[in-house]
Amino acid sequence: MLRILGFLALLVPLAAGAADAAAMARQGNGKGAAPCMACHGVDGGGMEANGYPRLAGLDAAYLRHQLDDFANGTRTNPAMQPNASALSEDERAALAKYYSAMPLPARFAKPAAAPDARGERLAERGDWNRGLPGCVQCHGPGGVGVGANFPPLAGQPAAYLTAQLTAWQQGTRRNDPLQLMQHVAKQLTPQEIQAVAGWFVAQPLPAKGDTP
Repeated sequence: MLRILGFLALLVPLAAGAADAAAMARQGNGKGAAPCMACHGVDGGGMEANGYPRLAGLDAAYLRHQLDDFANGTRTNPAMQPNASALSEDERAALAKYYSAMPLPARFAKPAAAPDARGERLAERGDWNRGLPGCVQCHGPGGVGVGANFPPLAGQPAAYLTAQLTAWQQGTRRNDPLQLMQHVAKQLTPQEIQAVAGWFVAQPLPAKGDTP
């Protein structure tokens, strides 16, 4: 009986953490952090028109790392920095787990955009004459993402992908391991950045547990 009570006691803070994260996503934390869903959508799928990224289904460690980097100024963004800074370490961890566990919105299974041949070539094969690897070599088949360091590119708004590649290129984003993305982005023209972003938008994103 004591063992059962002890196990249940461990579950209480876990359930409370999930509930707190859900409340923060809907209402903010009352200490300066705005509701996450205001920009990232009720379903965590982001907002294509505004270029706000999808959070649902991303790796928890990756999300936590980005929130921490926004909070400490390593990664800059006029909207995210004040919001992440208003979150405690525990709140950032809880939100990362909450969005990681959120199911992928069904609309990502069959994207409507048409693939771009130039974007496909760069995404899948790169251009080794320029020392440029294919995006999928790190980000997985179809850009589904690999672990904490290589997030999904499929299922992200084209405007968001374009903005991030441009930021890597210009050196205004620098929080990647070994500065790999800065090297890659600097090899791309603005037209190529748009083509790659357009290709990933056109890729279907399998649900968790499915085979890419």
